[in-house]
Amino acid sequence: MAVLHAAIDPDDANGLIGRFYTRWFAFDVSLRDLFPPDMAGQRAAFAHALKWVYGELVAQRAEEPVAFLAQLGRDHRKYGVLPEHYETLRLALHATLRDELAEAWTDAVDAAAQQSLNLITGVMSGAADAEQGPAWWDGTVIERLRISRDLVVVRLQLDHPMPYHAGQYVNVAVPQCPRRWRYLTPAIPPDDTGAIEFHVRAVPGGLVSNAIVNETQPGDRWRLSSPHGGLQVDRDGGDVLMVAGSTGLAPLRSIVMDLTRWGINPRVHMFFGGRHPCELYDLPTLWQITTHNPWLSVTPVSEHNSDPAWAADYPDVTPPRGLHLRQTGRLMDVVTRYGGWGDRQILICGGPEMVRATKAALIAKGAPPERIQHDPLYS
Repeated sequence: MAVLHAAIDPDDANGLIGRFYTRWFAFDVSLRDLFPPDMAGQRAAFAHALKWVYGELVAQRAEEPVAFLAQLGRDHRKYGVLPEHYETLRLALHATLRDELAEAWTDAVDAAAQQSLNLITGVMSGAADAEQGPAWWDGTVIERLRISRDLVVVRLQLDHPMPYHAGQYVNVAVPQCPRRWRYLTPAIPPDDTGAIEFHVRAVPGGLVSNAIVNETQPGDRWRLSSPHGGLQVDRDGGDVLMVAGSTGLAPLRSIVMDLTRWGINPRVHMFFGGRHPCELYDLPTLWQITTHNPWLSVTPVSEHNSDPAWAADYPDVTPPRGLHLRQTGRLMDVVTRYGGWGDRQILICGGPEMVRATKAALIAKGAPPERIQHDPLYS
């Protein structure tokens, strides 16, 4: 099993994983039409997932991989992948691994490969076949608010309410980019009427995010996959530190809104950061929540002390008095300036580099790694 784990390089998704997809599509040409035209993101995500699964199996930890693979199988229904496709997937991956290992392929490695691939495809296929819920949820864009030059708030009305937990994320497909799915996190808790809201920032070179920011219009029909993720606050687990960078605010905002259902909560201190003061786009909402919920406090943070000229074209996000004074500096530096936060539940959300840097800074200050939560990082 260790040999198979070593053969997978997540940083070279065009290598072994690229050859796997080529072989799989050759087995069944119709499969190619189920996936995006540009497979780079799909290959990278699958490479990371496969590397992690084999790492857990090497360590003889099967419980989490089985749960992960089951969710992956249920989620792949959104592509139109059917149970019968998993047999060709198993054959293609087995043949690709065998070619990759060449002379290192022994009878023992073959037995391990067969065992692991039977587990991977069997769990995925079985979970997909057993799932009774919908493969996706469709909804209509009812409002698009341009908050800044590269950020929008999009509100949808789903045809049917989606069951998810505050803090979870979903895969979203928009009509401007068919079959290109992008992870977004609802910025509000689940709503019985099917209302849902996303905060989207355009990523340089990001086809889907730029299409959403620049082209989304009311009336557009979006498709959402099953929810993922386990980001959460344990109300009996002590006080909480939240660190949100830019639209990483969305999952933490959803969790905070969900906590308002209770009168008594652990103390929550949130640091919300952006490049310029004008990019702290949701401070008015956070201010409204703090005025009615004394367990929540919010510290705004901006890297620069003043706004650029283009900020005049967008809404003023300065909240009334009541929040902590805005701090200037890098988010991780401001957060750790207050201490190590080792006694808190810690939730970090934002871009991968920001999350890694903030997590490392907090651990260096003494925060236990097991107390820190964040979503998977893919870039």
